[in-house]
Amino acid sequence: MNVTYITLDGHVEVQRYRYVYFVVMFTSYILILSCNSTVVCLVVIHKNLHEPMYIFIAALLINSILFSTSIYPKLLIDFLSEKQIVSYEACLTQVFAFYTLSCSEYLLLAAMAYDRFVSICKPLQYHMIMRKRTVRVFLVLAWFVPACHTVVPFIGNANSKLCSFTLKGVFCNNSVNYLFCVASKAFLIYGLVVLFNIAVFPMLFILFTYSVILIVAYRSCREVRKKAAQTCLPHVLVLINYSCLFGYDMIIVRLESDISKTVRFVLTLYIIICSPLFNPIIYGLKMKEIYKHLRRLFYQNRGK
Repeated sequence: MNVTYITLDGHVEVQRYRYVYFVVMFTSYILILSCNSTVVCLVVIHKNLHEPMYIFIAALLINSILFSTSIYPKLLIDFLSEKQIVSYEACLTQVFAFYTLSCSEYLLLAAMAYDRFVSICKPLQYHMIMRKRTVRVFLVLAWFVPACHTVVPFIGNANSKLCSFTLKGVFCNNSVNYLFCVASKAFLIYGLVVLFNIAVFPMLFILFTYSVILIVAYRSCREVRKKAAQTCLPHVLVLINYSCLFGYDMIIVRLESDISKTVRFVLTLYIIICSPLFNPIIYGLKMKEIYKHLRRLFYQNRGK
C-alpha cells in the first residue's frame, strides 16, 4: 500500500532550535492539560457546580483539551524529527479534528449564551427550561453537528489528486486545499455554507443574546446588573479570544503567500498556546464559585 506524505514547511530553523521549541511547547501542553483538567474536576466533584452554566464550562474546557491534543503531540514529534512530514490520511484527520472542535467551541458558547439569557431574562422559568435533558441535547449537538458537517469534505478529499506535497504550516488546516490539482467548486461552496452554519450564525446569535441581556440588565436593579456582569463577562472574553484564533486561521490560509514564514510561525505558536490556556484562567478567576473552590484546593495543598 502506497502512502503519500506531506512536508510541513512552516517550521523556522527547527534544526537549530528544536529543543527550545520542544521545551516551550511541551511545557505549554502540560499547562493546558493541567489547568483545564483542574477546573473540569472541580465541576465534577462539587455538587453546587452541577448547574447548566458550569456543565457547559466543563464541556468547553474538555473541548480545549481535545483541540490541543489534535495539534500538540504531532507538533512535539516534528520538533525532534529530522523531517517534518505527515501522511496525507493523517493530515486530513487532523483537519477534520481541528475544524470539528473549533466549531464545537462556537456551539458550546452559543448554548452558554442561551443559558445566561434564560437565567437573567426569564429567571422564574429557568429550571423548567434548562432541564438536565435540555443540557444533554445541547452538549450532544455541539459535538455531533460540526462532526457531520466536516466529515463530508474529509471523505470527499480522501481520493483527490495532489499536485503539491508541501504545506505552508506546522500542522494541517484548510491550506491543504492548495495541494489539490483541481480545486472543487462544490466543496468551496459547501465550506462557506458550513462556515455560516456553525461559526457565523452561532456568533451572531451569541452577540444578539448578550445584547438583549445587556438591555434587560441596564433596565433592572443593581443586583441583576451585577449578576449579568459576573456571569456574562467571562463568556464574552472567551468568545473574543476564540474568534481571534478562528479569524487568524481564516486569514493565514487566504494570505499565506503575503505573510513571512517567521511571522506566520511565531503567530501560530502563540495562538495555539494562548487560546486553550485562556479559557481555564478566565473561568477560574472570574467565576465566583469556581474561584472559591480553586482557592480552597490550593490552600489545602499548601497546608499539607
